[in-house]
Amino acid sequence: MPVCPRMHPAVMFAVIGLAACNPTSAPDVNRAIDPINVIDESNLSEIMLTAASPNEAVAYFQRASAEQPDRIDFRRGLATSLVRAGRADEAIALWRDIVSGPDMIDQDRIDFAGALIRSGDWAEAERQLDLVPPTLETFERYRLEAMVADSNQEWGRADHFYETAVGLTTRPANVLNNWGFSRLSRGDFDGAEELFLEAVRYDPNLFTAKNNLVMARAAQGNYQMPLVRMSEIERAQLLHTAGLAAIRQGQIDTGRGLLAEAIETHPQHFDAAVRALETLETEVRR
Repeated sequence: MPVCPRMHPAVMFAVIGLAACNPTSAPDVNRAIDPINVIDESNLSEIMLTAASPNEAVAYFQRASAEQPDRIDFRRGLATSLVRAGRADEAIALWRDIVSGPDMIDQDRIDFAGALIRSGDWAEAERQLDLVPPTLETFERYRLEAMVADSNQEWGRADHFYETAVGLTTRPANVLNNWGFSRLSRGDFDGAEELFLEAVRYDPNLFTAKNNLVMARAAQGNYQMPLVRMSEIERAQLLHTAGLAAIRQGQIDTGRGLLAEAIETHPQHFDAAVRALETLETEVRR
């Protein structure tokens, strides 16, 4: 019996899945190196959707869709990637085609609604969500339902959907932040503060929630920095936010002091705070 020659590990890896030491036919080789088959085997599509940069994902799915236009999963991937890349208007045409086709699933309408919200078409987003069966209860569905209810100023429905969405995810920081902003826009500053604090507890790096927290506290006349983890730069930026809020509420001296503290706290030159303070001093002198 012939003995196979010893192979270098890299070479051996390249031929995994082929019959060892046997001649391989051309069709087998083609299947082994077909990029689409390799994608399926390695789940590269999922990696592109979750780990790749948005523009890389768009380029990948554009190429894959062109090579196999009948693959709806590639078209879904392209539409999703376009939204991630900030190109929701381009994604909408793809989603509209997908939800009109025979292979449509309910999740497609939810993703379509998300793209419509990003492009500002709230009415069509609501229509698409209304077409989703009530039995499909997912975090994304309820997150979008809450945003649509907010846009309609249906506060009771918004609160219900936000609460439901929070209960369906282990990472609720962003939806808590959105819920807090909803409360802030209604004038419920105390409720907003609680939600922003909860968002920061789930994600201590979510600066947007920290900034919103400062605004909610400032709206109640509280300009002290909240007891949350923050870097020097973040503290300076939050002091800047509090200072501007104080000035808008007529607390000129308080605002001046907060801006000066922001400039002193920032480890580099804080141009925005410097300009705000200079503008304030100019207005006061007039």
